[in-house]
Amino acid sequence: MQQTLFNQAWLKKARKFSPSFSLRFEQSKRSLLIFASCSILTACASLPRFSSLPDFDKEVSAGLEDISIAAIGLVGVPYRYGGNTPKSGFDCSGLIGYVYKNAANKQMPRTTDEIGKIGQSLGNQTPAPGDLVFFNTQGGPHSHVGIYVGKGRFVHAPSKGGTVRLEKITSSYWSSRYTEARRVVQR
Repeated sequence: MQQTLFNQAWLKKARKFSPSFSLRFEQSKRSLLIFASCSILTACASLPRFSSLPDFDKEVSAGLEDISIAAIGLVGVPYRYGGNTPKSGFDCSGLIGYVYKNAANKQMPRTTDEIGKIGQSLGNQTPAPGDLVFFNTQGGPHSHVGIYVGKGRFVHAPSKGGTVRLEKITSSYWSSRYTEARRVVQR
C-alpha cells in the first residue's frame, strides 16, 4: 500500500469533525507549494556571480571545424569568375579567400595555384574538416580547390552557371581528379 503524507483514513475522520477542514487543508497545501517555489527561486537567484568573463575577442584564429562550418554556410551562393564575396558570387579561390579570412582571420593568395603553395601537404593522411583539397581539372595539380568538411565531402565553387555546393570526393569525377590535401591553419 502506498504511503502518503496524510493518511486517507485520518483525512476522513478530520472532515467529520470540521466541515471547513477540507478548505483549510487545501489552502495549507497551496501555501506550502508557494513557499517551496519561492524558496527555490530565491536560492537560484542568489547563486554567486563570476567577476568577469574571459576576453573572447582576443581569440584570433579559429579551429579547422569553424572553417568548414563557414564554408557550408555559403552553399547555394552563385558561381562567378573572379568573385570573392557572397554578394558578388564566388569562384573556387575566391571562396577559399573569403572563408579563411572571415572564419580564421587568415589572408589567402588569390589564385588556386598560389594557394597550392602554402601550408603543409598532408600526403596520404586523411584531411580534417577545414583542410583544403586540390584537383586537376585543367591540366595542373592545383587547378581547382575546395574545403574539406568531413565524411568524404567538400564545399567548392565549381563552374559557370553553378552555385557553391557540397559534394563527395569519392564520386568518380572528383576522385579521379584529386591531387592532394593541404593544411594552412594548424590545430
